[in-house]
Amino acid sequence: MASEETAAHGGHAEHGDGHDAHSPLEQFEIHPLVTEGPNFTLLGFDLSFTNSSLWMVIALLCVYALVMMGSRHGSMVPGRLQSLVEMVYDFIADMIESNAGREGRKYFPFFFTLFTFVLMGNLLGMIPGSFTFTSHIIVTFTMALFVVVSVTIIGIAKHGLHFFSFFVPKGVPAPVLPLLVPIEVLSYLIRPISLSVRLFVNMMAGHIMLKTFAGFIIALGGFYLVPAIAPLALTVALSGLELAIAFLQAYVFTVLSCIYLQEALHLH
Repeated sequence: MASEETAAHGGHAEHGDGHDAHSPLEQFEIHPLVTEGPNFTLLGFDLSFTNSSLWMVIALLCVYALVMMGSRHGSMVPGRLQSLVEMVYDFIADMIESNAGREGRKYFPFFFTLFTFVLMGNLLGMIPGSFTFTSHIIVTFTMALFVVVSVTIIGIAKHGLHFFSFFVPKGVPAPVLPLLVPIEVLSYLIRPISLSVRLFVNMMAGHIMLKTFAGFIIALGGFYLVPAIAPLALTVALSGLELAIAFLQAYVFTVLSCIYLQEALHLH
């Protein structure tokens, strides 16, 4: 009973060999890096520098270092790092033009930052002992809310009050509008939720699966070597899948943001 209570409240259970099997959810815990002394609060909110904040800073520094080192010594025959930076640059530029039109090119710095930040956060989360900040809904929702609010401001700045005609479907009979307009408004308002949940759920689910199967390797490998081979092989395969998902989710998050911008610019 004591071990069951420990597992329920402490997030792990002790085995007879003295090792702890940690909960797969433990990797998502946010905690302040400095625990001694008073916490820094503002208006009741804890603004302490956490492990999530640390890995956001690391992601930004990694992107900055990669871009600077890849573009510092530009040459006609690019090296590997310069080729990588140029490939990412062209990829995002094509993404913007394909989904937001030529008018969206001036917003390239924003989308470049958005894509590389999300991608780097996803990739850094694959490192053992790191922290995946994109697996937290508060982080992804904040980014998604910023995107939707920004494109809304851009749309209003360009079209004025005519922007709100976006919520009135064309060619719809007037008697049906009182029903459809609230639906259009509601679907627009839930964009930050759908955009953020997609990224958060995919990253969290993938890391839970990896941690679970990694736990099987340790548990089985301590007793029988052969049964541990199966979860080891599956963990390696899942790691490769997670790398692909890390890129795909950064792409989906950015391309949907481009589409939202295109709709705000052209109202369709």
